[in-house]
Amino acid sequence: MTTLSDLQTPCLVLDLGRLRRNVDAMARAVARTGVALRPHMKTAKSAEVARIATSSQAGGITVSTLAEAEHFAAHGFRDILYAVGIVPAKLDRAAALRARGVELMLVTDDADVAEAIAAHPAGLRALVEVDCGEHRAGMPVESDRLLEVGRALGRACAGVMTHAGHSYGCASVDEMADLAEHERATAVRAAQRIAALGLDSGIVSVGSTPTALHARALPGATETRPGVYMFQDLFQTQIWSGARDDIAVTVLSSVTGRRPEQGQLILDAGGLALSKDRSTSSARRDYGFGLVLDMHGEPLPGEPVVERANQEHGVVSARAGLDLARYPVGTRLRVAPNHVCMMAAMYDRYHVVDGGEEVVATWDRVNGW
Repeated sequence: MTTLSDLQTPCLVLDLGRLRRNVDAMARAVARTGVALRPHMKTAKSAEVARIATSSQAGGITVSTLAEAEHFAAHGFRDILYAVGIVPAKLDRAAALRARGVELMLVTDDADVAEAIAAHPAGLRALVEVDCGEHRAGMPVESDRLLEVGRALGRACAGVMTHAGHSYGCASVDEMADLAEHERATAVRAAQRIAALGLDSGIVSVGSTPTALHARALPGATETRPGVYMFQDLFQTQIWSGARDDIAVTVLSSVTGRRPEQGQLILDAGGLALSKDRSTSSARRDYGFGLVLDMHGEPLPGEPVVERANQEHGVVSARAGLDLARYPVGTRLRVAPNHVCMMAAMYDRYHVVDGGEEVVATWDRVNGW
């Protein structure tokens, strides 16, 4: 029997019970709106997690890289939305997936790329991406470019998509619900404009974890694409999208040093192991580079955090001070992530536990593009 004490650190620990609970909570929230759930796998990057995330429905999944699409296709997933704008140089790679029987849907907001998609002999299809306020990708819903891209796609057009990533900046649940309505209305209006051209607008795709959880209703939308909800993180707890007890993925680390003069611990989990994402720095509570827990994932006295992260060193402190005698070198601790998507990116596997110290499974992750 392998336990957490046997693992090399730093490494990822995934709590199966918490994962299942998070998946069930989102399934209930989405069922209330009547749209399909298309889980975004950009955080999990794991076929085993995807099977759990899709266990309550027969819909597809969302990915952010073609490497993810290829990984999930190899594990039997056939309905995949590649939700990042594609470039023409990647179309043959996308076509190879379609040749394997994968219903791979692409995304674009560029008329030249749309023409390349339409001209490709593989019969590729794509969604037109609309900006609902995040200003990351897509065009304004009333823009002439929307119609230009739609016309360029022609028969390759399958509908529209948008993403309210700026929901992470909302200050209340009501504000999130209002933004979810704006996201929905933007996508529905875009679909109406596409349909007026005589094009297929059957897919109206929306969604982020906050808007999927807090949407009051989603009439006219066909699917939602939340992702981080499966694992949760400290930032999500700050925006009412989860609780600390919902955080399913942590980094197991070891104490490598103590600094009595400063009252600090040093961990072998630094910037690479935790990422340097400081998403909670402007939130209601700043957790530094992560909240430090005991090996069982339970809170420690004083709720210490990783206050500084060098490449391979995490410096831990607590406002009320640390009793360093409790943490000799070699002590194993777990760190809850600020932003689990970024934190998990360095790792190639999950060590799965189910509420205890025994490692009940090891699940591979796919990395790269």
